[in-house]
Amino acid sequence: MSKLRYKFKKGAKRFVSKHNNKKYSEDLYKNAFNKKIDWENPTEFNEKLMYLKVLKYNSNQMVWNCVDKYQARLYALSRGIDEKHLPELVGVYKRAKDIKESDLPDKFVIRCTHGYDYSIVCENKSEFDLKNAKRNLNRWQKTKFGYDTGELLYTHTVPRIIVEKFVPQPKNEPDYKLYCFYGKPQVILECTEREEKVKLNFYDLKWNELPLVKDEYHGRKKPKPPRYLHDMIGIAKKLSHEFPFVRIDFYEAKDHVMLGDMVFTPSACLAPYYTEEGSKYLSNLLDLRVIK
Repeated sequence: MSKLRYKFKKGAKRFVSKHNNKKYSEDLYKNAFNKKIDWENPTEFNEKLMYLKVLKYNSNQMVWNCVDKYQARLYALSRGIDEKHLPELVGVYKRAKDIKESDLPDKFVIRCTHGYDYSIVCENKSEFDLKNAKRNLNRWQKTKFGYDTGELLYTHTVPRIIVEKFVPQPKNEPDYKLYCFYGKPQVILECTEREEKVKLNFYDLKWNELPLVKDEYHGRKKPKPPRYLHDMIGIAKKLSHEFPFVRIDFYEAKDHVMLGDMVFTPSACLAPYYTEEGSKYLSNLLDLRVIK
């Protein structure tokens, strides 16, 4: 495919995603699961998340703020979250060229604020190639994140750059994602084996495993709950009460838990890893009649 034709096709997709997001999301769902989405009576968990995405979250200012990595920090602080649960902020920049080497500590993380997977980790400043990092940041800032996946909630964020101090994690430790429904954490997703292919385990709040994930995604069961599970649940309650659904992500540092991202549309509402029973279990927790 020629570069011009590729750009035209990509531009056409983004136009449909922006101006007819419902139809665009229908096509994404059909391609992923080979069936039509039922907007009037959604029953599958991904289907209900699509409903929230298109009809609620894509036009919700508070959601827009919370998917912005800088605004999410401010939201967490406004909800009374202790600063120790957030990486120390080094700076926020409109442009990559504004980052000075003298600004940077010995270990840090640079992230774009307007999407995910736009991050650079530095554990040794003396070996860090800032010039190359800026090239990547410039490219990422120009990316119109959210259109290809139909997640227009990301398109309202300002593509800035945030630099935070690097927080070391114990080697091979899992990270944790709390599924929250109407302000109540209900399910914990544990992600392990990231050095190979990430594996998933679901638990209830008492660390009883829930059979929600397909065998090919299932990881080795961890016998003990995370050390700071109580803190995770408390933080998730404070952050989630404004939303029908949000996933609050955490990871454990040496002596406390750290807050990651707030995710409203996990896997762009196309997660392939739930069993049929798992999808029903999660769907039953998300009663859309409350907001219709």
